[in-house]
Formats: sequence, structure tokens, C-alpha cells
Amino acid sequence: MQWITTEIGEEFVRGALELERTPQGSLPHRLTARARAQNTDDRVAMAESQPSGVRLAFRTESTAVELDTHRTKVGYVGVPPLPDGSYDLVADGRLVDSATVSGGDELIIDMTTGRSETRSGPSGTVRFSDLPAGPKDVEIWLPYNETTRLLELRTTAPVTPLPPARRVWLHHGSSISHGTGATGPSQTWPALAAAAAGVGLINLGFSGSALLDPFTARAMRDTPADLVSVKLGINVVNADLMRLRAFGPAVHGFLDTIREGHPDVPLVVVSALLCPIHEDTPGPGAPDFSTGKLQFRATGDPASVAEGRLTLKVVRRELERIVRDRADPALHYVDGLSLYGEGDFAEHPLPDALHPDAATHRFVGDRFAKQVFGPGGPFAE
Repeated sequence: MQWITTEIGEEFVRGALELERTPQGSLPHRLTARARAQNTDDRVAMAESQPSGVRLAFRTESTAVELDTHRTKVGYVGVPPLPDGSYDLVADGRLVDSATVSGGDELIIDMTTGRSETRSGPSGTVRFSDLPAGPKDVEIWLPYNETTRLLELRTTAPVTPLPPARRVWLHHGSSISHGTGATGPSQTWPALAAAAAGVGLINLGFSGSALLDPFTARAMRDTPADLVSVKLGINVVNADLMRLRAFGPAVHGFLDTIREGHPDVPLVVVSALLCPIHEDTPGPGAPDFSTGKLQFRATGDPASVAEGRLTLKVVRRELERIVRDRADPALHYVDGLSLYGEGDFAEHPLPDALHPDAATHRFVGDRFAKQVFGPGGPFAE
């Protein structure tokens, strides 16, 4: 088999805001260098470097593809090893194969102390073979939960970059938008909704970090997009980050900043999916190993809501009010309970009390596509 090597440049990468050249290959970032310089939180830094929604996109007649990468896999003290992140190969809009890469570095985090250590390892190769013959549009979706440096792309036929998407959807959210619980990177709820709607996705879902950071709003302001959405609530509550007095102005400021760069595009504010531990109980959230597996619990006092502490019910009510009061005809509110609510929880409970399973990602993506992209929806053409 004769391999053709292609340098991985920006023209082949979709879903990243920047591509940083490093000694270990090209690192896709989901925040700009300016935003990264203003961030001081390790969790944000880790989340934005994990390429949720990032994919290589090219047209080729190749029947085999190899991609060399250097990954950083995350592990947690007291938690069984997580499955390897998967690479999804999508050809002409259809998921053809999924594969993993061995080796790489491992970042071990102690959630009870916040300490971490990194163990180094070798680079690896993901291989896809027996692809359909003939010309095809190929996307290789990178693992949503592993920082991934891109080293080398090899094919058996020449590749050309895919043309830009006709419409680009820019989305920001928490770990559920990031992909936690999904079976693979093309199976997160935003990726599924984007595929159903036929739009290009830029996913700024940051695990634990949808916290109304101004640098995130500025990155969104400066990113070209035809459609914009922000999913807010759960991280503000489970981080116990602010009180009601600060929350409303922070949301207004976040939306104002986005509107500076996108004054007229459809902008959707989505509130949190149902999460029973935080519906009436404030944060902070905390890991709970009492059952022998990782669960999460809320540690706040429900009585403190009267003092301005936030719960999901308080946040949903406030977000709906803010959208209504702004009187912006291109601004829309979507209640997260319409995507995953009480009836869904009874049938598909949250495995760790915080994050959904793969089946939930699928129906949330389907519901969002129908409700937001469908006829009469704010993103309908």
C-alpha cells in the first residue's frame, strides 16, 4: 500500500478557534490565545484543549486513513480507568467506523484535593481501513475528552479540504455540551443536532466551565457564525460561583458582548436540563464515592436560596425573564426541561446524578434539532 502524507493545516480543521504549533504536533484550541491568556483556571485550560466538535474534514478517494496523534488522557484517583477516547470517521454524513489510540500522556487528578500529576507516554496511530471506494467527504472527529496533538495524516489517495459549511452554528455550554456520557465525538448532542440540521458546528462546551467568563464571551463575539446558542445554569449552580444579585448582570454582559460581534444573528439561550440534586438545592456540588462508584451530590442548604444562592429552578426563571426583558427579536429562550425533564429522568436517570447517558444525548440532540432548527424554530432557514 502506497501512503500519501498530508500536512495538517488550518484548512483541514473544523470546529477549532486556533491551531497551535507545538514540538509534539498541532494542538487544536477551542479558545483563542487572548482568551487563554486571561484564564487562570486549570479546568478551563484542560477543557478548551479537549477537541469536542473538532474534526479533520477532507475529500478523497482513499480507502484507508492513518492519523498519528499524541493524546493526553485524563484519569481520576479512586475512579476506575475511563475508556479510551474514540475517533469517529464519518463519510458522506454517515458514521463508518470508530477507533482509539494507545500511548500518549496521562493526567491523573485527585478530585478531593485538586492535585494532579502527568505521566508521559509515546505517540500513537489511529487507523481506518476498508472505507467505501470512490470520492467521498470524510470527517475524522477527534475525542471530546482527550487533549489531542495532530502529527501526521496518511491516505492512499490525495486529499483536498472540504468547502466551508453553508451555515455555522456556534454553541457554548457545560460538560453535557462538551460530551460527557456520549459514546463518541460525533454522538454528543450538539454534534447530532448539527448533523440533523446540516450545519457546521463549533462546540465551545467546556466541562465544568460554562461560568459566564468574559473571555469566553469575547471569543464568541470574534468567531464568525450564522447561529449562536448558549446553554447556562448547571455550572454556575454546582460551582456555587455567584449569587442572584451577580447572576443577572453577568448574563446581560455575556449576551451584550456576543451581540457586539453578532448583532442580528439568531441567538438562543438554553437553560439547564433536569438535574434533581440541584433543582432546589444550591451548590457547591461534590464527588461522592460512598456507593463505591463516582456520584455527585449537592452540598448547599435549600434555605439559603432566600439569601440569593442559586438553584436550577431559580436560574431557569431568571434566564427566561432576562430574555423577555431584553426585547431582542432575534433572541430566544429554550427551557432545558423540554429537552430532558421529569418523565425522561424516570426512564433515563443520570448515571452519576449529574451527566446523561448515550441514549439521552441522542434524544436531546434530536429534540433540539426539531425544536430549534425545525419549522418555526429560531434557527429555521
